[in-house]
Amino acid sequence: MASSPFQSDAMEDPPDPITPHAAPIVDAEGHLTYIGDDGRRYVVALPPEADGDSVERVMANLRQGDALFQQIQDLCDLWIAKVSGSELERQAALSLLLTTLEVALDPDAGQL
Repeated sequence: MASSPFQSDAMEDPPDPITPHAAPIVDAEGHLTYIGDDGRRYVVALPPEADGDSVERVMANLRQGDALFQQIQDLCDLWIAKVSGSELERQAALSLLLTTLEVALDPDAGQL
C-alpha cells in the first residue's frame, strides 16, 4: 500500500515517507486516513487493481489491529518518556525510536 498526500500529480520524484502522527482512521467518506507528522491529512491508497472485497479485507484487518496498535503506541510513549530528558529532547528521542524501528523492521532500510 502506498500513501499519497492531496497534491498535484506533477511531482517528478516521490516524496519522502511521512510518519503518521496518530493511528489511521476511516474518515467520513470511508477512506483510510492518517495525520502525518507534518500536520497534513494523508489517504492510504490501495493498488488500482484491488477489488471491493480485497479492500474490505484490508479494512477489517486494520480494524482488528486497533488494540495492538494502541499497545505499541503506549509502549513507545513509555520508552520516549524513559529516555528523553535534559540530555535528549523528546523530538530527538522520537526520531531515534522511529529510525531504529524502521531499520529493525525493514531488512532493506539499512542498505545504501
